[in-house]
This record gives sequence, structure tokens and C-alpha cells, in this order.
Amino acid sequence: MAIMITDECINCGACEPECPNTAIYEGGVEWTYAGGTHLEEVDYGDGTVVDAKVKQSPVSNEFYYIVTDKCTECMGFHEEPQCAAVCPVDCCVPDPENVEDEETLLAKKAWMHGE
Repeated sequence: MAIMITDECINCGACEPECPNTAIYEGGVEWTYAGGTHLEEVDYGDGTVVDAKVKQSPVSNEFYYIVTDKCTECMGFHEEPQCAAVCPVDCCVPDPENVEDEETLLAKKAWMHGE
């Protein structure tokens, strides 16, 4: 399952540099699939293909957020999600809306990092 940042976030920014997938962004900041990955384009599987460098709308304008499509819970990099490990207010928690098993998370890591 992906990690999410709750509205208890104090915007300290401790989590952002810890993410090996560059899936964490400051509130209001646009994100890209390409940032921190080897992706050049993303195929949504419905015939839609987008340039990975195209900026996407922020998930939150108020506090730091995690892009679910880029979150692997640090699987294949670390033993635990690093954002949760460094968060001083424990607001990086499992996202019950985005449950993924270990195999799926590792496949996502391989897809993003060209492995």
C-alpha cells in the first residue's frame, strides 16, 4: 500500500529528501513522473500516453503530499518507508485507498528505475 501524508503535517519537509522515488512534494508544487526516475513516458493502459516530464497538478495545496503512482513504500531501497521513519508528527501513514502487495511495489520500483 502506498503511504499518504495526513492533514496533521506541519510542513517541516523532513520527508521529502528521504524518498528514493521523488514521490514527495511540497504543497502547491507541481510534480512529474520523470522527477527522480528513468521514465520518459507513462502509458495509462487506456490508450493515453503522457510525456513523463509534463508537470502534473499538485495533490495538495496546503501540505506536503505523496504521489501514489510513484510511492513504493521504499520497497527495494530500505526496510521501512523513510518518510514515516523521519516524520516528527507521525503523519506519514499507510493509505487504505491504495493497497499494493510487495510484488506490485517491487514491479513499480523496477518500472520507474529501468531495472
